[in-house]
Amino acid sequence: MTPLLLVLRMSKYRLVLLRHGEGAWNKENRFCSWVDQKLSEEGVKEARDCGRLLKEQGYKFDLVFTSLLSRSIHTAWLVLEAMGQEWVPVVKSWRLNERHYGALIGLNRAEMALQHGEQRVKLWRRSYDITPPLIDESHPYYMEIYNDRRYATCDVPKENLPRAESLKEVLDRLLPYWNSTVVPEILKGKTILISGHGNSCRAILKHVEGVSDDDIANVTLPTGVPVQLELDENLKPVKPRQLLGDQAKIQAAIKKVEDQGKAKQAT
Repeated sequence: MTPLLLVLRMSKYRLVLLRHGEGAWNKENRFCSWVDQKLSEEGVKEARDCGRLLKEQGYKFDLVFTSLLSRSIHTAWLVLEAMGQEWVPVVKSWRLNERHYGALIGLNRAEMALQHGEQRVKLWRRSYDITPPLIDESHPYYMEIYNDRRYATCDVPKENLPRAESLKEVLDRLLPYWNSTVVPEILKGKTILISGHGNSCRAILKHVEGVSDDDIANVTLPTGVPVQLELDENLKPVKPRQLLGDQAKIQAAIKKVEDQGKAKQAT
């Protein structure tokens, strides 16, 4: 087939996904989930560096979506500040929250790997359809989460909010918001940044890219690294996702995330 007869899928829309900068519990290798931890000093630096990189690459955002968790919101603020785009609207929803890790919240991943085995912890962390044990009222962070007034703003009653989630369940609660609120803005031609979490961003990637249930376990997103998606008119990728920045540093950051569930890291 000659080049003139090739039908090229053209990039019509660009979307940037961003896992927030390092949080305090990321640094401590603990399951953070819906506990509202702030960014660490390194996380603040990651967010600012991300903003500078996006500015250098010529990004001009029209709209930003975040979760209701401070580390997601603060990352978005710092990125926009570094870009000189503080005026860009920021829209928040619990549907972009991190995966709810249930009874695992607050626990150290490496210590859990020693206790339960690395494979079990990997399944809890990375599998598509395995739900961790549910959180209940005896959990030390239960009241902190469910008495938080931010969850009175949700579009579902507080008693219907999750008590633990698989990645599939994250996608199930995210998709209605994606379809009703995010997609229409993309289709208007707006350049969108989603400042989310490791699992909310992985859920979006699974949906948009059609990643298989098995392969999604191997998709790792380091903190503070923007992911560029170029999409056609049907919001399907026209090329592989691109993690923006120094590729050697990105690979080292990916390995660091993957190593968090290894028992040998327990001290």
